[in-house]
Amino acid sequence: MCSTISVPVMPYASNDRCLRHVAKGTIRAEVITAPKRSSWIVFPELSVQGVPHTDLKLREIVERQTRNNSLAKKYAYRNPEFQPQFLDEAYKKCKNICAEYAKTFYLGTTLMTEERKKAIWAIYVWCRRTDELVDGPNAMYMSSAVLDHWEERLEDIFNGRPYDMFDAALTDTVFKFPVDIKPFRDMIEGMRMDTWKSRYANFQELYLYCYYVAGTVGLMSVPVMGISPDSTISAQTIYNSAVYLAIGNQLTNILRDVGEDASRGRVYLPQDELQQFGLCNKDIFSRKVTDQWREFMKKQITRARFYFDQAEEGASQLDKASRWPVWSSLLLYRKILDAIEDNDYDNMTKRAYVGRAKKLLTLPLAYTKAL
Repeated sequence: MCSTISVPVMPYASNDRCLRHVAKGTIRAEVITAPKRSSWIVFPELSVQGVPHTDLKLREIVERQTRNNSLAKKYAYRNPEFQPQFLDEAYKKCKNICAEYAKTFYLGTTLMTEERKKAIWAIYVWCRRTDELVDGPNAMYMSSAVLDHWEERLEDIFNGRPYDMFDAALTDTVFKFPVDIKPFRDMIEGMRMDTWKSRYANFQELYLYCYYVAGTVGLMSVPVMGISPDSTISAQTIYNSAVYLAIGNQLTNILRDVGEDASRGRVYLPQDELQQFGLCNKDIFSRKVTDQWREFMKKQITRARFYFDQAEEGASQLDKASRWPVWSSLLLYRKILDAIEDNDYDNMTKRAYVGRAKKLLTLPLAYTKAL
């Protein structure tokens, strides 16, 4: 499914879609059961939800990234010496890709400091290239060996041995900012998951997938975005908010693209919750929008909005110059949910989108909130 590289910090998306990992799935017959509305779990209680952050070792990542010791200081002997002109060209290439495929987010980065926006462009490009391995024009050649090689190449980047100009930009970034390698490795794990998994038994499984392909982007981005020196909450809370925004973005992508995913034999929806509403995969593949489907969708939209609400706490605690892309992502993705509702919950045959005019009207509001 599409991982929005929209991070709590940046919406990574090519035409509002970024990480969209698609692999062939098998359509299985399902048993339809009667709805069990009374057994529905209240979303706020589901929050950190089935996949405790302790299991994902997020606290350890945050601790490493908040020590303010970049790789350049810790491993000075590994720090490669690039010619300034070469680096400028590498970052320029990253900038051009970001400007082409993530226009709204790119606009937000223009307010950031020179070093920060270049670093964010480099991270965006790495995430996009990672996604392309599974969902790009050469995806048919995907194998575990390809991802293993990509992970080895990632380790080379963090060891100061870039393979090409894009790698060089990221190498320079990770030596300037306290960016940990684990979120990058976790994103590759999400790619692996997408090569073999096309069904999610429950929300716990889906949450883990959303963390791998989207939440990781938030973890990568916060150390670059920076935390405001006037912040009144803990760094852990800010990182949690970043992950929650990415989870909300990813869930929104999933809901927006149900029909598109179904055409590829994939269902990124909790199977047990479908059954609670008397639904199954067959209903999705038939593209029928029924009252049961509408009720199911209302619950899924409520969950996505819950994550956006949780993300707000940390959005305004980032460095002041870095907040606009975050608020833009948060507000624009909420509008996608509104568009699904406006389509009478038909995400089987219609694609919910936010028109250019609405996007432009949202940017000043996002800027106001960023202040």
